[in-house]
Amino acid sequence: MISTLAILAIFALSAIHELACASTGSAARPHTRQSAFFCDEAALNPEQRKRHFEVLGPALRAKRTGVHELAGGYEIEFPNDPETYRQLAEWVDGERACCPFFDIGIRVVAEGGPLRLRLTGRPGTKAFIQVDAARWIKL
Repeated sequence: MISTLAILAIFALSAIHELACASTGSAARPHTRQSAFFCDEAALNPEQRKRHFEVLGPALRAKRTGVHELAGGYEIEFPNDPETYRQLAEWVDGERACCPFFDIGIRVVAEGGPLRLRLTGRPGTKAFIQVDAARWIKL
């Protein structure tokens, strides 16, 4: 059990960190490292890689119901069912390991609408998707 004193110390350290970030401007630049535009398959162990690329990827591509081009990437629609949601969440977990430059979002549209997977990122991300992930954006 954490004592009251420990909780107060955590809050104090957090406040000191926030003040330091504000004075240096580092809060405005939370991510200064930019990874290269390539899929690092070695970021996944052999079992994870096989599941990600040979099971989840093909299964999800087969379920696509729509693809929408965005200014900085793409949004892909899927049926709104529990199994597809679980597969998307697992795929996103693997994708963020091998392609950390993506901004990835799963959106559940209200009233039983489709699931949407959004892949965007810094300039160059859309071009990467068009070349390296073309199978995902062509129906």
